[in-house]
Amino acid sequence: MAGYGIEGVIEGRRILVGARRFMEREGVETGAFVARASELEAEGSTVVFVAADSQALGILAITDRIKPEARALVDALRQRGLRVAMVTGDARRTAEAVAARLAIEDVHAEVLPQDKAKVVTELQETGRRMAFVGDGINDAPALAQADVGIALASGTDIAIEAADVTLTRGKLGEVVTALDAARKTLSNIRGNLFWAFFYNILLIPIAAGVATPIGIHLNPMLAGVAMGLSSIFVLGNSLRLKRLRAWRIAAAAA
Repeated sequence: MAGYGIEGVIEGRRILVGARRFMEREGVETGAFVARASELEAEGSTVVFVAADSQALGILAITDRIKPEARALVDALRQRGLRVAMVTGDARRTAEAVAARLAIEDVHAEVLPQDKAKVVTELQETGRRMAFVGDGINDAPALAQADVGIALASGTDIAIEAADVTLTRGKLGEVVTALDAARKTLSNIRGNLFWAFFYNILLIPIAAGVATPIGIHLNPMLAGVAMGLSSIFVLGNSLRLKRLRAWRIAAAAA
């Protein structure tokens, strides 16, 4: 049951393993474990409840280590003018504990897989252009809905298929590198188009003889040379993209 847990029968007993909301939906009383579960969630752990025949048996705490570059990555994205939000299916206490370590204020927790796309849609309806980064099956709908879906190569095939961009090394830092590369490439394209139009608007009329009455004309040989120089300029401007360097934590700190 996506976003809730799993259910099965072992030796005739109905076994439930999953989130607290799964237990509540199935009428399992979890009161004896709620306090401890809340403590673990406040520490950033994901708590999984285990029940048999509608009776809670215990809890499991699962903790994912925050990637070392995650905080620096969030700061780097903010420095580039982006607003960062967390969308997760984890319990709210768990999500807020992790978000606090990463200085993320906008947190959407306890979101079911099918509702992640709705969160993206709601943000898009406010006029924002959305990029969504994910690597799991549950992220696929949101990756497809976002203006730009970014998947890690280490993620699931479904997530990679739904995304627009795949980070081949599977490292979070590549998100910043991809953003920098996209912005500089777009800026380069605009610059090339500007100079191409400027060159043609200026020289085509002269080559056609518009300025001949005032003594200005363009020799065909010089026109050919000028055309070649304009192409060299555009090519040289494009080659500047080779100077782009991958984002690194050390570079960000410096």
